[in-house]
Amino acid sequence: MGLTVHQFPCLEDNYGFLVHDEATGIVACIDTPDADAVLGELAAKQWQLDFILNTHWHGDHIGGNEKLRGTTGALIVGPQEVCRKSPVDRVVHPGDLVEIGATRFDVLDTGGHTSQHVSYYDAADRIVFVGDTLFAMGCGRLFEGTPEQMWTSLMRLAELPPEVTVYCAHEYTESNARFALMFDDSRPVRERFDEIVRARSQGEWTVPTTIGVERETNPFLRARLLVPNLDPVAAFAKLRSAKDGFVG
Repeated sequence: MGLTVHQFPCLEDNYGFLVHDEATGIVACIDTPDADAVLGELAAKQWQLDFILNTHWHGDHIGGNEKLRGTTGALIVGPQEVCRKSPVDRVVHPGDLVEIGATRFDVLDTGGHTSQHVSYYDAADRIVFVGDTLFAMGCGRLFEGTPEQMWTSLMRLAELPPEVTVYCAHEYTESNARFALMFDDSRPVRERFDEIVRARSQGEWTVPTTIGVERETNPFLRARLLVPNLDPVAAFAKLRSAKDGFVG
């Protein structure tokens, strides 16, 4: 057990993540938003990239795959859908295990944003990389999946232990928090909103978050409570539809 996570901003609002297995020195990149940014961070850390773990096929998550593979020789791991846009050395499916040195990642089915989206869960270190499925106080748009699929994925993540650290791929939290307040003005949500506004005004990141914090303040995990007159999937679908048209 012992995984170091190095987070860095890139593109307009993405985060990149390098993970370093302390026992072996093996390094992986979770998605590749910007190859040059990843290479710069590797050089600064004096790390050699061994693996790329893709969560889904969108360009701001696999855009750096080929350059990084060509430059470093890293092996690309990801769901079958990544093959639409990038070579993949190992196709993974939910239930598979990915070993990065001594670190073991469970591959979780978190489809909905895209049909085969996966997350990578390191149970020993209580860390999960969720791509665009779960955001701080939000969730991803349904580009390919159904509300039922996304709700199931979100509940799968919500069932992880509350102390699990959640690394999501975008800095969307302030807008997500403004949306959340439209449906939930409970004290935890209002307090978190104030802290997010303060943090962002000072240029601080709001990622990572934790499963416990999201259970308490994320409207999409609380859909059945916020829209109690509908079944959970319909309640989630109503909130997601409202967020699709939200500007804030």
